Amino acid sequence: MRTRQILCPTDFSETASHALGYAIEMANLYQVNIRLLHVMSKPYGEHHYDIVVESVAELETQLEAYSNEKLDALVKEIEPQLTSTLQVKTAVRSGDTFAQILEDSIESDVGMIVIASHGHTGLSHMLNPNVSEKLANKAKCPVLVVK
Repeated sequence: MRTRQILCPTDFSETASHALGYAIEMANLYQVNIRLLHVMSKPYGEHHYDIVVESVAELETQLEAYSNEKLDALVKEIEPQLTSTLQVKTAVRSGDTFAQILEDSIESDVGMIVIASHGHTGLSHMLNPNVSEKLANKAKCPVLVVK
């Protein structure tokens, strides 16, 4: 952990922003870089909502451009909070959120994952897959789940 970057997946929510604060603190403490990851799910509009686009590829291109734009804005917010020698790297992946975060953590050889919890309880917890809980059980590195 002490020499490898911190992976911080984000869905650009307020909870993810809160988790990012912890990732920044950990990065400064251990003097490691941050890797921001956004996973794009398969666009629902492709088959379900009749969104007007020329093609599925165009929709995916637009979603990826939007994701990169949001990540760039986050980087501009984060960099002043980091020690001058540290960097923020970004990545956008597509597919199943859990699988992509796990795969990215292995490929990037991260030392820790800092991820937000959606905080579902009761029936909502049973009906909604909990990515952070699955990561805590399957990841090969420490996982910090932030509420």
